[in-house]
Amino acid sequence: MTDPQPIIQIRNVSKRFGKVTAVDNVNLDIMAGEFFVLLGPSGCGKTTLLRMIAGFELPTEGQIIIDGVDVSDVPPNKRPVNMVFQSYAVFPHMSVADNVAYGLKIRGVGRGEREERVREALELVKLGGFEERMPDQMSGGQRQRVALARSLVMRPKVLLLDEPLSALDAKLRAQMQFELSDLQDQVGITFVTVTHDQDEALSMASRIAVINKGEVAQLAGPSDLYEFPANRFVADFVGSVNIFEGKLTLDEPDKAAVDCPGIGKVYLNHGVTGPHGADVWVALRPEKIYLHVPGEGKAVRAAAQDAPDGHNFARGVIKGMSYLGDITLYEIKLDSGEMIRVSRPNLSRHDQEDFTWDDRVSMHWRADSPVVLLS
Repeated sequence: MTDPQPIIQIRNVSKRFGKVTAVDNVNLDIMAGEFFVLLGPSGCGKTTLLRMIAGFELPTEGQIIIDGVDVSDVPPNKRPVNMVFQSYAVFPHMSVADNVAYGLKIRGVGRGEREERVREALELVKLGGFEERMPDQMSGGQRQRVALARSLVMRPKVLLLDEPLSALDAKLRAQMQFELSDLQDQVGITFVTVTHDQDEALSMASRIAVINKGEVAQLAGPSDLYEFPANRFVADFVGSVNIFEGKLTLDEPDKAAVDCPGIGKVYLNHGVTGPHGADVWVALRPEKIYLHVPGEGKAVRAAAQDAPDGHNFARGVIKGMSYLGDITLYEIKLDSGEMIRVSRPNLSRHDQEDFTWDDRVSMHWRADSPVVLLS
């Protein structure tokens, strides 16, 4: 099997609006057939980058190459892409079938072929039989599917989606995440999506580019992005995390240690490759921490009464609790005065009763759980 080839190549692309740099010297390869996500906070430049791929904005500098052709100054209607907007942009006065067929009609596709392609596109998005419906007779999720069908019917090489699920309620958004992933797998074309929602990005993407201040902060698959953030911004933006400042006091190929005033000495079972005494940050995900009552062996996800050999250890007092259904999130004040968040799954209906406010608790975590960040 041959390796996938990039269908989009972004080369040294910058975009300035007056004195404001929205995109700053970005280089990216987006592979054919992948579900690629541009993730970042509002105002980071991700939508501007997507609009440059679509042709609605032109780069101040650099090149955008799609399927081997430099399209940096090619108008949107001449590019092999289609875009689904955040607002859906479904024509309210047209039926579903007419909405989906609109682009084909503009291109002069014959009626017979047009009807067949509309039927196929609606079947793909699970709207077969909805041809005569009007948009105001449909839910938000159904209108989103109409917008998707209208883009897919044009058979683009790349489908661009600008915050496609942001207008939906939480339950429908979660459902549509799976449906979009499944749809992309069925049609096999490249999806490039913009979102600020980390859960959405992690659930759908094959790869994610995290954008910060117009630059790519990290490019990785979902699990690598979450488990091995490249810097403090990514660690803090993607998921929930505890971050403690410290100094690197030991760095060997198979172990390292960081002195953190907030949590004590943190041991790792791998090297860090940083200068001795360097100022660093230790990132620790809440779900990596085991929580139990000291001296009573009341462990969660671990049978030990104290921290096992090779584990890190801390103690504190529960100062806050949030029951979230599948997990409970605890805010714990460490003996140093620092706060740490710990989450644990509610595996039975009574798990949430194991701990309560002002309980004194012990915590431990494996030496492979923390990540040391040099920047």
